[in-house]
Amino acid sequence: MSSALLVMDVQRAIVDIVDGDSAYLSRLRRAIDGARAADIPVIYVTIAFRPGFPEVGTRNRALAAIAQADLYIEGAPGTEIHPEVAPRPGDVVITKRRASAFSGSDLDVVLRARGIDSLVLTGIATSAVVLSTLCQANDLDFGLTVLSDGCLDIDPEVHRVLTERLFPQWADVATVDDWLKAIAR
Repeated sequence: MSSALLVMDVQRAIVDIVDGDSAYLSRLRRAIDGARAADIPVIYVTIAFRPGFPEVGTRNRALAAIAQADLYIEGAPGTEIHPEVAPRPGDVVITKRRASAFSGSDLDVVLRARGIDSLVLTGIATSAVVLSTLCQANDLDFGLTVLSDGCLDIDPEVHRVLTERLFPQWADVATVDDWLKAIAR
């Protein structure tokens, strides 16, 4: 199996909203560095919208709220990947238009072109991009691992329920340290 590490929605504005874990970015940086050391591609996924939000429908409550707040317009400083985990030149950065990393993006094309059939998921928020991407990737028959402490959510209880109860039904769930030990073998 060929794997990729997905670093999803770890953007300045999102990190600023969900700042409950001061060690999160350094843990995620270790996962990224470990993936690179093991020759596992790191693919970044961001959420961004065109000015005027033409891709946001009024019936989509979460995205409509984002549009009202005028957040995440392409090129705005808040949409940049946080500098502590920033991509290197040549890294693939995918822009999505919905919660799932697959929706409104070319992620599936990039993965298939590289022969990647297994994904390691990290990102903010556990209840948004991670959950949505996990569901869609499962339907697309990808092998899946979720790094439980490589994900973060505004609501710690929702994060706990997802990583301890729901995600294990579809994916392997591991800590960053346990995953790093497994890929170093």
